[in-house]
Amino acid sequence: MTPGIALEAVLLLLAGVAAGFVGCVTGLASLVSYPALLLTGLSPIAANVTNTVALVFSGVGSVTASGPELDGQWRALRGLVLISLLGGAVGAVLLLVTSSASFRLIVPWLVAAASLAVLVTRPAVPAAQHGSGELRLTRTALAGSLLVTVYGGYFGAGAGVIMIVLFEAVLASSFARSNAVKNLSLALSNLVAAVIFAFASPVDWWAALPLAVGFFYGGRLGPRVVRTVPVRLLKIVICLLGLVLAGWLGASAY
Repeated sequence: MTPGIALEAVLLLLAGVAAGFVGCVTGLASLVSYPALLLTGLSPIAANVTNTVALVFSGVGSVTASGPELDGQWRALRGLVLISLLGGAVGAVLLLVTSSASFRLIVPWLVAAASLAVLVTRPAVPAAQHGSGELRLTRTALAGSLLVTVYGGYFGAGAGVIMIVLFEAVLASSFARSNAVKNLSLALSNLVAAVIFAFASPVDWWAALPLAVGFFYGGRLGPRVVRTVPVRLLKIVICLLGLVLAGWLGASAY
């Protein structure tokens, strides 16, 4: 391994830790990891699929660290698991068979709108339902999850922001639990998309490996922060970072 390759691997590892942490807390991992992959010289398509493969480990890290939020919820989450796997598969296939040029023109506006929507205060829910008891996933929650996971498998930047807005709107739960459910759903959609990309697209495995390791450890850190940092502050951070991502995507698309 040459010094240049070793340095690139270290930088991707550090970028992965930062992206995994940011992704778990705010849903904006690609704000860090996607540009890092482009800086290594990968094409946009190769960077996108490599990022999706590595993101699986961010999901593994954040989900395994979200035991308190997900404990006792697996029966209620069965439908979401199936929806997330289906959505990731559909999105990955769409990416492989269609052009993403026109879709990328819409994505910046979608991410910007979702980022601003994070700041909207939802109606108060009964204390007995707020972070305790079994989750109730309505048809609206499942249908919205399907659309977001299709987008996640297709392109993915900002999918976490869109999904946390969805779950905050429809789940009678704490922000920490909504965030944990978001991490689970996107982890599953990324997993099935990554399997498809591994066999049918140009994944750069040398870049994916250090990024994935960083993603895992960054994802493990995230749930601890979500439990302790004030929700309003987290939402402001999500909004600001989301608008930065929307601006960057808009500059790239237009």
